[in-house]
Amino acid sequence: MTGSLPPLALVVGGARSGKSAFAEALVTASARPRRYIATAEAWDDEMRDRIARHRQDRGAAWTTVEAPLDLAAALAEAQPDEAVLVDCATLWLTNQFLAEADLGAETARLLAALAACPAPVVIVSNETGWGIVPENALARRFRDEQGRLNQRLAAVSALVVTVIAGLPMVLKGQLP
Repeated sequence: MTGSLPPLALVVGGARSGKSAFAEALVTASARPRRYIATAEAWDDEMRDRIARHRQDRGAAWTTVEAPLDLAAALAEAQPDEAVLVDCATLWLTNQFLAEADLGAETARLLAALAACPAPVVIVSNETGWGIVPENALARRFRDEQGRLNQRLAAVSALVVTVIAGLPMVLKGQLP
């Protein structure tokens, strides 16, 4: 993969599917300065270790911005010469749930910020709809909201790729 990125690319897949590694490779291949917008929050030791490992694996070539809730502000700070990776929309949505935010308003803010971002953006998200129907109302609501968010992101993305078992499959657009 080499070449220029579209204004917005969505990379979706299940847990440990290879979606983040693929998204990082897309951004790296663009040869632009790299900005990583992280949405994870470290609620426990395992998550703190995971975040530290990911940061170490990415290396010093990435500028990391922590934005668990306000992705719009983080996207507004991007520079036109950069390539931006948002990892991930699922944790951002989780954080919005936990903050009891207005999901419709926050999603609209996110979509507006993505459209206004001066740099190309690759956003990673989990596909949560392939599993069994969750047993409780909160989990079903989350799965439904994640599915709606993914659909809205896919609709405005020039490139949509799903990653399964480390293998990318283009659903929309063409790889650079």
